[in-house]
Amino acid sequence: MTPAQVSTQAAYDARLRQACAALGLAITDEQAAKLLGYLQLLQRWNRTYNLTAVRDPGQMLVQHIFDSLAVVAPLDSAMPADGKLYDVGSGAGLPGVVLAIMRPDWRITCIDAVEKKTAFVRQVSGALALPNLATLHQRVEQLPPGACDVVTSRAFASLQDFARLAGQHVATGGTLLALKGKVPDEEIDRLQAEQEWRVTRIDPVSVPELDAQRCLIWMRRAGAGSQGNP
Repeated sequence: MTPAQVSTQAAYDARLRQACAALGLAITDEQAAKLLGYLQLLQRWNRTYNLTAVRDPGQMLVQHIFDSLAVVAPLDSAMPADGKLYDVGSGAGLPGVVLAIMRPDWRITCIDAVEKKTAFVRQVSGALALPNLATLHQRVEQLPPGACDVVTSRAFASLQDFARLAGQHVATGGTLLALKGKVPDEEIDRLQAEQEWRVTRIDPVSVPELDAQRCLIWMRRAGAGSQGNP
């Protein structure tokens, strides 16, 4: 790398560690290197394959990496040590890749219907040595039930469509988790009118360096209760 690139990487590393500290996340040198390696791969592939509308690497760091890191600690309460998670409509692997890096014991599968995006995640898994990260090029509703502890989505669909398409992959007692901007009150009303799924918790999320609303919508099957896990 050129001296300028080295300086930029050092600045990103410092910002990454500050973000993790703000989120209450411990991070190793290896994890920091992998997250920044993922950022570099995303920037490189994006020039050709248009994986994300965000072009500036500094903005990618905040809007993609930090935004995904904000989900890690909340998920700790819902995922067992060797838990299984599907990330639906994962795109370039958000938040799935970040979760796989930060929680190497979790079994993460990124699912997307766009082949170039799953090809990218497959490349990331190999390049960053992430044996716990898999990817499927498939429509989620066409897959056999996944028996997951948690199924996540980030900007994938409405809550109603998310539950309808991906709910089959949640194991008994498991959780759907939607990463949203502001609280989607109308979506919540439509979801709960369907009877099968219930919103059990809404957590506001503060993403370091991001001046925008974020929240986590936790959902469980009606009758599953809300004790213990979200």
